[in-house]
Amino acid sequence: METSSLGRRLARRFIAGETLDQALEAVGRLKREGITVTLDHLGESVTNREEARAASDVCLRAMDALHANGFEGNVSLKLTQFGLDISYEECLANVERLARRAREIGGFVHVDMESSAYTQRTLDLVAELHGRYGSVGTVIQSYLLRSRADIEFLNARRIRVRLCKGAYLEPPEVAFADKGAVDRSYFELAKLLLDGGVYPAIATHDPALIAQIEQYVADRKIPRDAFEFQMLYGIRRDLQVRLVQRGYRLRLYVPFGRAWYPYYMRRLAERPANVLFILRNIFRH
Repeated sequence: METSSLGRRLARRFIAGETLDQALEAVGRLKREGITVTLDHLGESVTNREEARAASDVCLRAMDALHANGFEGNVSLKLTQFGLDISYEECLANVERLARRAREIGGFVHVDMESSAYTQRTLDLVAELHGRYGSVGTVIQSYLLRSRADIEFLNARRIRVRLCKGAYLEPPEVAFADKGAVDRSYFELAKLLLDGGVYPAIATHDPALIAQIEQYVADRKIPRDAFEFQMLYGIRRDLQVRLVQRGYRLRLYVPFGRAWYPYYMRRLAERPANVLFILRNIFRH
């Protein structure tokens, strides 16, 4: 798959490159289009301490390279990539290196959210590091039943939140299964963040939800620099252009690295609905 024409097409469309230099080229192109970025080095679920430390090293180099090239030192990471399954304390130490550096260079560390088995540990770690450095935020998934309480917890501590729908397969006692319920939850949580959060990130490719958010911020007279929309690299580029033209802030999550194939296969295996989402966006502008 990694050497096939379809594999290369998939990689070119959704992955900025296998190397940091290739990712920085993509960052430069996006900046010229008025789009900011968060770099995401692909990989998760490491099996030993050496791999976890190496992941921390890569993200640290990415932050410094972004800063050296005049870009915001903004990176995203998954805690299982930094050793959460091995040791909470070592994972904390690996992420702390980035949080400390982010504060020094005016950057930011987005701690991504994984399956519900990791939610509480992720919030605990983010809250701890935010208390020390203030340069760390996290992701909340609107399909989890607990998410309103989690946002209230994060808002109270002035921790930045990226709101997404959620991509993992979860049982009904943990998450909404119906798309309509997930969308309604998303809009309610977005309002909670826009009214009481700290520079929230509205991460969605759903044009109906985007229209609802636009109407809400207009009605509430919320400044367009008080939040940002976020999307994935290569997904709904038509919507990306439209939002920038309307004067909204837009950030793209830009993945890079050699682990793109296991990354996609894991996402597709966890939630078959993701297959249709990816296929639709291979062929659309």
